[in-house]
Amino acid sequence: MEEQENNGRQLSYSAGVMVLSKDHPCEILYRSTEPVLTPELPQERHGTIANVVFPTGIDRRDDLGLPDRFDVYYGMADNRIGVARLDVPDILPPGRVADAPEAKV
Repeated sequence: MEEQENNGRQLSYSAGVMVLSKDHPCEILYRSTEPVLTPELPQERHGTIANVVFPTGIDRRDDLGLPDRFDVYYGMADNRIGVARLDVPDILPPGRVADAPEAKV
């Protein structure tokens, strides 16, 4: 399968993280400035659409007694479905709000 290019550059679809306020969900508390899920595995880099990952569902793992653990289900190169583990830290890293704290969704 050929890799898609745009003006000589290889295209790649990735995903970041955004945390919203529990009390005011239109308030952004944190947004990653860099992707946290990028196409790295061969199954993500080669398929119907190469170099693509896209989250499709998230499952909070309260059933395991781990309320800060999430399983993220995602598409892999439009060909497969994968699952990634996301552990939310007690404190969000500083300096990672992409917009001003008063930014709204």
